[in-house]
Amino acid sequence: MPVEMSLARFEELVSDALDLVPREFAKAMDNVVVLVEEYNAEEPSILGLYHGIALTERTSQYGGVLPDRIFIYRQPILSICDTEDDVVEEVAVTVVHEIAHHFGIDDHRLHELGWG
Repeated sequence: MPVEMSLARFEELVSDALDLVPREFAKAMDNVVVLVEEYNAEEPSILGLYHGIALTERTSQYGGVLPDRIFIYRQPILSICDTEDDVVEEVAVTVVHEIAHHFGIDDHRLHELGWG
């Protein structure tokens, strides 16, 4: 049975997960915003999505662009969790996974590192 959780509580968990990012990585994040949405209309089962230009792909031509966006999708995460503790863990894993994409780490490497 999926966990029921208010949007406010879920957003709090995302904020808590962001607070776990080591300071040196948080300081290196550039022009990126983290957003909570209910789900992705094109791929309703995905837990998160990074949309932007990874730091490793930015050139001297990069500038004057809207922030990259990291989406954390509430409904799919809640649907795969049985307890609030499961949600806390899944939110943290998803946030780290999407931030890693901002740093240019691909899915294959994330799976190798246990963040898949």
